[in-house]
Amino acid sequence: MEELRGIGYNENSCVTEKDMVDIHNGGRPPRPRPASMSAPTTVSIRGCITRALICEVALASDSEGFQMEFQPVYRSGVWSDTGLRRVMEDAHVRIDDLETYLGSQGGGEASGAFYGVFDGHGGKDAAFYVKENVLQYILDDIAFPTAIEDAVKSAFLRLDDAFANACSVDHDLSSGTTALTAFLSGRNLLVANAGDCRAVLCRRGKAVEMSRDHKPGCLKEKLRIEKLGGYVDDGYLNGQLAVARAIGDWHMTGLKGQGLEGPLSAEPEIQHVVLTEEDEFLVIGCDGLWDVFTSQNAVDFARKELQLHNDPEHCSRELVAEALKRRSSDNLTVVTVCFKTEPPPRLAAWRPRVRRSFSVEGISNLQGFLNDCPPIEKLSN
Repeated sequence: MEELRGIGYNENSCVTEKDMVDIHNGGRPPRPRPASMSAPTTVSIRGCITRALICEVALASDSEGFQMEFQPVYRSGVWSDTGLRRVMEDAHVRIDDLETYLGSQGGGEASGAFYGVFDGHGGKDAAFYVKENVLQYILDDIAFPTAIEDAVKSAFLRLDDAFANACSVDHDLSSGTTALTAFLSGRNLLVANAGDCRAVLCRRGKAVEMSRDHKPGCLKEKLRIEKLGGYVDDGYLNGQLAVARAIGDWHMTGLKGQGLEGPLSAEPEIQHVVLTEEDEFLVIGCDGLWDVFTSQNAVDFARKELQLHNDPEHCSRELVAEALKRRSSDNLTVVTVCFKTEPPPRLAAWRPRVRRSFSVEGISNLQGFLNDCPPIEKLSN
C-alpha cells in the first residue's frame, strides 16, 4: 500500500471530527511440521496461553451455560492480489494451530491460533520484517504469558525500535507498515491494531468491529497528534502519511521520536472478547478491502459465500475479487477465520406479531350497519 500523500487515500474511510509465515492448509487443521523444521526458541508455553488470557479477561459466568460449553474450531483461508499497484507490499501470518507450529515448546495443553495482516507503504520491507518477527517478539516478551495484552503492546514497540536499527544499517530497508494481529486461545480473541487494517467479527450475521481505523482525521488521533507536536493537513499526518499509527517510517522527518514521543505511533490499540455460540467468523483485511466495503457489507458478503461452500479460502478470494470489481485501487489481502466446522446458519426473518382489534366506535358503526340491513328472508324473496 502506498500511504504517501496523493496516493490511495479515502476521506470517507474513518470517523471525522464529528465523532509469509503462512501455514497454508485451505481451512483444514494444519499437519505436523517435519522434524527438520526448527521450532522457535522461547520459554515453554505449556498451557500458558489459555491460562494467561483467562486471567486477563472476565470470562462469561457459569449461568451462561451455552457459552461455557462452546469450543471454537479454528480454520482459515487467505487471498491476496496486487490490484492496480505495480508491486505487492502486503504481508500476512496465518497459523491455525499454535501447538503444532510451536512443536514441543507448546506442550500438550496449549490451544490457540495466530493471524496477522501487514500493509506496507514506501516499500515492502517493513511489512515483511513484522511478519517474520511479530509472533516471536510476543512469546519472548517479559510480560508473556502472565499479561498477554502487555506482551503484544510491548512487541509492537520493540519491533518498531528493532526495525529502526535495521534501517540504520541498511538504508534500503526504509519503509513503513500498518499492523493488525489476532491472537486466539480457546474462546478468547485478542486483536491488536496499529493503522488502518481492520478486523470484523460476524456475530449471528451482525458486524462487530474489533479494531478502529487510525486515520489522522479521526478526532482521537488528531488530538493525540497535535499534543505531540504534529498536525493534520487535508487528512494526512504532517502532510505526509494517510495513517496515524504505523511501524517503521523512521526515515520520514518529524514523525517519530524515542518511545511514544512522535506523532506517528507504533503502539497498538487492543480489543478482546470471549467468543460465544453466536460468533461465526472473523474477517481481517487491509484498507484496500475497507475502501470499498463497509464492515456490515463484508460480513453479509462473506456469510453468503460460506453458506454456499463453507470454504474460508474461497471466501477470502471472492471478497478480493469483489473489491477489485468495485475498483479498489490498493493491494488487497483478506484472511477469513471460521470458528465452527459447519457453515453459518440461515437466519429466519423476524416478523412482528400484529394484533388486530376493533375500537368501541368501530364496533358501534358495524352494529348500526348490520341493524340497517334487511333480513335475509327478504333478500331471498
